[in-house]
Order: sequence, then structure tokens, then C-alpha cells
Amino acid sequence: MTETPLIGGAFQAPVDSRLAGARIGVVTFPGTLDDRDAVRAVRLSGATAVELWHADTALADVDAVIIPGGFSYGDYLRAGAISRFAPLMAQIIDAANSDAKLPVLGICNGFQILTEAHLLPGSMIKNDHLKFLCRDQVLRVENNATAWTNAYAAGQDITVPLKNQDGQYIADEKTLDALEAEGRVAFRYVGRNPNGSRRNIAGISNAAGNVVGLMPHPEHAVETGYGPAHTGTDGLGFITSVLNTLLGDK
Repeated sequence: MTETPLIGGAFQAPVDSRLAGARIGVVTFPGTLDDRDAVRAVRLSGATAVELWHADTALADVDAVIIPGGFSYGDYLRAGAISRFAPLMAQIIDAANSDAKLPVLGICNGFQILTEAHLLPGSMIKNDHLKFLCRDQVLRVENNATAWTNAYAAGQDITVPLKNQDGQYIADEKTLDALEAEGRVAFRYVGRNPNGSRRNIAGISNAAGNVVGLMPHPEHAVETGYGPAHTGTDGLGFITSVLNTLLGDK
């Protein structure tokens, strides 16, 4: 891979030299669009980005995994339905459910893949207005105790870009009640609900807190001058959070 020079004001050498040893995998499927952005977000944090291909059969000794956004396999059948059966997904599912509890973040299409893989409950369907939507979106951090949210304060509002057409999160009332009762709603939309998601849910976690999925794109809000309103770096907290988790484990 040819390294893209880091630009803007967000990058600085990691304070803790152990960060460079953290290996965060970024998965690419046919039709993935945002893998380069996710790799860049990892690099900006000071960690090591490891490129993973959907047909790989091993996780390359990564410490965490990001499944980025896009339209894997053209969203045929359902968004994420084909990707769920990729060879690498079998490894991710096993590692996420293992005693080691590999941290996994699914963004947009990655969130759709996580629901199809049953790592997260519920499903994603077309936006209620049946249109593709792209805008900056305010989210409220509802749960800051997960592997991907601990750098935020509970109740904190952050702004990251949103872009989707299959972004409506749905689940039956029993599942929704359980998510609420167990504190597994990680993010909620603030202001107008952009896609009709049940209970304004923008992101959720599994029971252990190592798997998180959300529709908006934190990897697009990591660099001064290029994030929302040209100043937003609210998305860096996702990577900071998982690094906090990994350093704590080590």
C-alpha cells in the first residue's frame, strides 16, 4: 500500500509508545467504499492499520477489527447479506464470541453485516423516506462503557457524517425493550430522525460491549479541516476508545 501523507492538524505522535503496537484490522469486501478512510483514522490515532481482505482465512493477529461502509456485493439480496458468509467473517464471528472478545466495529454497511451475522440483533431496511441521505448528524452517546465508546462522556453529543439508503434500524418490541433495559443502545439520533430507525437508535452494542455497530460514519470526522463544518474530529474517540481498551487489557 502506498501511504497517503497525513494532512490537517489532527495528527500528532502518540503519547504512549504502546499505541504503535496496536494492530487494528480494516476489512475490504467487493463494493466497500470507506476502507481507506478507516485505515486513515487508525493511522491518525497512532495505531497500526492492517488491511484485511474478505476472502482471507486468518485475522493476521489483529487486536481489533473495523468493518467499514459501502455497498458490499452491491447490496444484492439485502445489505450485508452476502458479505456475512465471507471466509473472514467466520473468523471475526468466532473471535468476537470467544473469551478474548475481539473488539469489532461495524460502520454503516458494516453495521448491516453485523446484524446479518447475528453479532448484533435487529436488521436494517430502506430509509422511511426511500431516499439516499447524506448530511452531518448529531448523535448522543448513550453508553460509554463499550470497547468503542469509553473515550466519550455518557450523554455527550458528537457530530459525524451520515450517508445511507438502508439506514432504518428495526427490531421487534421485545428486542428493543431488552436493548434499552440492558444499556445496549450506544448512540441515538439527536434532532430529526434521519431514516425512521426505531426509538431514534443510531448504534447498538452486544451484551459484552466488544461489538458495536452504527450507521453514521465516525471515520469521516477525524481530521481538522475535513470533518463536519470543516473542524470536526469527534470520530477519533472511537479509535481512542478501543486503544484504551487494548492498553487496559495489556
